[in-house]
Amino acid sequence: MKILLVNKFHYKKGGSETYYFTLAETLKSLGHDVIYFAMQDEKNYQCDQEKYFVSNSNMNGGLKSKLNMVLHIAYSKEAYKKMKALCKEEKPDLVILNLVHKQITCSIIDAIKEVLPKTKIVWIMHDLITICPSYTMLDGNGNICEKCVHGDFSNCFKNKCIHGSKLMSYLSTYEAKQIKKNGWYDKVDLYIAPSKFYQQKLQQSKFTKSPIIYLANPLSENQSFKKSDSIKDYVLYFGRLAKEKGVLTLIKAVRKNKKHLIILGTGPIEEELKIYIKKENIENQVEMLGFKSGNELENYISQAKVVVLPSEWYENGPYSAMEAMAHGKPLIVSNLGGLPELVEIKKNGFMFNAGDVDDLANKLNLIYDLNENEYSQFEDYSINKAKTLFDARKYVENLLKEVSK
Repeated sequence: MKILLVNKFHYKKGGSETYYFTLAETLKSLGHDVIYFAMQDEKNYQCDQEKYFVSNSNMNGGLKSKLNMVLHIAYSKEAYKKMKALCKEEKPDLVILNLVHKQITCSIIDAIKEVLPKTKIVWIMHDLITICPSYTMLDGNGNICEKCVHGDFSNCFKNKCIHGSKLMSYLSTYEAKQIKKNGWYDKVDLYIAPSKFYQQKLQQSKFTKSPIIYLANPLSENQSFKKSDSIKDYVLYFGRLAKEKGVLTLIKAVRKNKKHLIILGTGPIEEELKIYIKKENIENQVEMLGFKSGNELENYISQAKVVVLPSEWYENGPYSAMEAMAHGKPLIVSNLGGLPELVEIKKNGFMFNAGDVDDLANKLNLIYDLNENEYSQFEDYSINKAKTLFDARKYVENLLKEVSK
């Protein structure tokens, strides 16, 4: 089959792009032809379809980039025309959408259906943007909010849910209303949610008449599944440093029980965290080492005592947890979103109440109280669970089976 993968970013940026390139790599290894549609960017990896990529638009970019987004946030004529041209030239048998809102827009759905009416469109639900204009289900104060779930998107503007900005909140509200008005979500043939939690939330919202199924995201076929012979005595967090990620809660928990914490990543609250660490005089206990990737990141993961995901929002099925499990790491996760699905209590980790410092500190103690044999059993369970849940070839087989129904 010739399969078109669509994502606004054509370079490794986050979990959605990890999925995008992992899927491409697996499809190719199974003999499928993979082509791409994305947004222009100097960081993009080279591919033969670059001439079809849409102009860069970004509210964090220059004036031209900002104007491009504001003017075409709900419907990009450029994306429509370029997708139409790509479909006429390449004639893909299947289209898989990832992140498309705002920069690429749903205009491409019309283009695909006009040129190739029998070609099915699958949409991977990396976030909850179809039922929440801010995609995070957090209001302007950073609290979990479900006011827009059943289609009253005006709440996003009223509560300034997008970075506290009236402009961005208005634009996102407008985009959501236009998509609903044009019925684009019903033109997609199949939705795939990477967590059962997301599947249930999306089904409850009734945002589409199309089926929504659950398939856990795959890990790369090159992913090794093995535990380390050299476990060090530190707690590890790796990922984005943002308020909703709950990193401050984790820092307070390790401060309370005197554990050593290593934090890998960057983000908007990085300086705030550094100030807190300095103020509390815990620089020797908490290390912030910045962004790490590749073998360096793998080494930190494999040698960690435990990996913690303290999220205070509806996390999906994050690659950080998946990669940690592949290395046999016990997990401690908050009780929100899709995270609880990755942990079986007392088998490969523990769960705590999101934002509860004492509860998290207690769960950390439970990991450190495990004897050598118990800890080894946690490692083995994590690895076996990862092998079962995140097998890339099985993922593609199941995806294509669902598409053929």
